[in-house]
Amino acid sequence: MSQTMQSYIDEAEQALLHTYNRYQVVFEKGDGVYLYDMDGKRYLDFVAGIAVFALGYHNEEYNDALKAQIDKIIHTSNYYYNVPAIEAAKKLKAVSGMDRVFFTNSGAEAVEGAIKTARKYAYLKDGRTDHEIIAMNHSFHGRTMGALSVTGNPHYREAFEPMIGNIRFADLNDFDSVARQVTDRTCAILFETVQGEGGIWPATEDFMRKVRALCDERDILLILDEIQCGMGRTGEMFAWQRYGVKPDVMTTAKALGCGVPVGAFLMTEKVGENSLKAGDHGTTYGGNPLACSAVCKVLELYEKLDIPARVRETGAYLESSLDRVAAQFDCIRERRGVGLMQGLVFDRPVGDIITRAMDKGLVLINAGTDIIRFVPPLVIDRQNVDDMTAILTESIREVCGGR
Repeated sequence: MSQTMQSYIDEAEQALLHTYNRYQVVFEKGDGVYLYDMDGKRYLDFVAGIAVFALGYHNEEYNDALKAQIDKIIHTSNYYYNVPAIEAAKKLKAVSGMDRVFFTNSGAEAVEGAIKTARKYAYLKDGRTDHEIIAMNHSFHGRTMGALSVTGNPHYREAFEPMIGNIRFADLNDFDSVARQVTDRTCAILFETVQGEGGIWPATEDFMRKVRALCDERDILLILDEIQCGMGRTGEMFAWQRYGVKPDVMTTAKALGCGVPVGAFLMTEKVGENSLKAGDHGTTYGGNPLACSAVCKVLELYEKLDIPARVRETGAYLESSLDRVAAQFDCIRERRGVGLMQGLVFDRPVGDIITRAMDKGLVLINAGTDIIRFVPPLVIDRQNVDDMTAILTESIREVCGGR
């Protein structure tokens, strides 16, 4: 006898650790920019697995590449070379302008590697082990202990203290606040080029250029977290490329594998030659042939479909559409974001609006309690935006009323 959607939800509540407050739906399949639950109901997806499924669901070329690799070999470990990893690294270097790549299994692991890189770089200069990293308030870099230590939200950290230590916090887009935190022990300044969980806050060009100059002057490493905002989401392959402010170390994940768990941290040749060496870092699964075949195909399809240009066009349309929605409701304070990474800021919690939208066949997600975040597949079109705004407007009106 087949199980119902509710029976699966009931089983999950008995079997899975309760670290998520999940929506009451079981998604069974996806196609294009739509998800389908077990009852066959269709949902327009403006979450994309939290900015992961950039190419949409059921892309045949992507699926075929993974199937072909499964039939060859899935895993060997990093004691040996494998062709997909070599090809993926070459392609990733080409689109990022970076020089060295280390593949991980997730974004949080990429941040861990970036932190270790910075500390080893500084250690090799002076032999000290008390170096500090400056991170940003309201940032989010992951849930592992190192990544959590540089996440600028005390609520996430307080139950798990002590953190790794020697972390100072400044404010994004406030250069003076960064400069005040710099000491002779500072080894890195780390921030998201566009803050995601913290409220869809893009770093300004002025801030980035001043931090870059400071890092150059003091031989401090600039680490940019591009896990959510990278891979074409802002209209450039990586958000820092909008301003040409190149980091010394960069993290990426999410859309890098478009569903296959894979991340990476990348660095310049100078940092690569003067930081992590054999035995300093490792991973069993990272860079395995299956994950890297996904990276190869994703980067190939990005080029074939010219995803960044597509995002610039559709992102501009999404911005103007959300601005029109915001103009209709007093409960919306502002829209902010760039490309297909947008947020509407409300004067109240947005949970009820997101639930109403879900009931009407639209999948949305929050960024904090009062912001609806829009991170759809990068292959959406204008009609998808129109369909989304129609449902969104109706859902807001039901919760907030008119002006």
